[in-house]
Amino acid sequence: MPEQLLFTRFLNHVIGAPVAHLLTALHMAPSNPAAPIDNTLAMEVLVVLVLLVFFAVVRASLKVETPGPVQHVAEMLHEFVSSQGESIIGKQAPSFVPFFTIVLLFILLSNLLGIIPGFESPTASIVVPLGVALLTFVYYNFHGVRAQGPIGYLKHFFGPVWWIAWLLFPIEIISHLARILSLTVRLYANMFAGDLLTMVFFSLIPLGVPVVFLGLHFGVGIIQAYLFMLLGMIYISQAVAHEESH
Repeated sequence: MPEQLLFTRFLNHVIGAPVAHLLTALHMAPSNPAAPIDNTLAMEVLVVLVLLVFFAVVRASLKVETPGPVQHVAEMLHEFVSSQGESIIGKQAPSFVPFFTIVLLFILLSNLLGIIPGFESPTASIVVPLGVALLTFVYYNFHGVRAQGPIGYLKHFFGPVWWIAWLLFPIEIISHLARILSLTVRLYANMFAGDLLTMVFFSLIPLGVPVVFLGLHFGVGIIQAYLFMLLGMIYISQAVAHEESH
């Protein structure tokens, strides 16, 4: 059993007993009732708390005439996600900016958390990338049905040529399901490898060389968060595009 991080021990001490009772009531008895919260869940909770504090500070410090540094960061982030959305999705982009902003920030903070001693990247555990990938999959399909209607969205899977629709339909279904695997494995493999390399080199060489891997981990974490958001935008742009737009 992996060693519990300090924040994990804190959560188990504070809310471990209620969580264990809740899981037992739901017939999902934890393997360790004394410590039902593992490191991955604890790191996810920490990321969510940081994001909540960030948004609360932004909301409390909003000023038109003299915006503060936190507001500047929030505005730059909003402009970045909005510009990416407009270039990929088009005029419908503003409706999806909040979702992709949350996805970008959650994955980015999760990726970079492993750089800090005493913490781990929750995205280095496959359940977290899988969860975000499933959420993105449900989100873009929901909005595809909402934008085109159930029949119109279903037509998208049959392709433009009716006589090969029987062949294209299963291919399209498989390709859409494969997006879950693609998003999950890409993020998980990169972050797991980054965490593993950093840990190994820090255990072998405490100073010098590991700093290079920390820099690589930092860069990979940013790139992977951006790619996840970018692919999600591409998927939703295809989902909400009407027939005449293809």
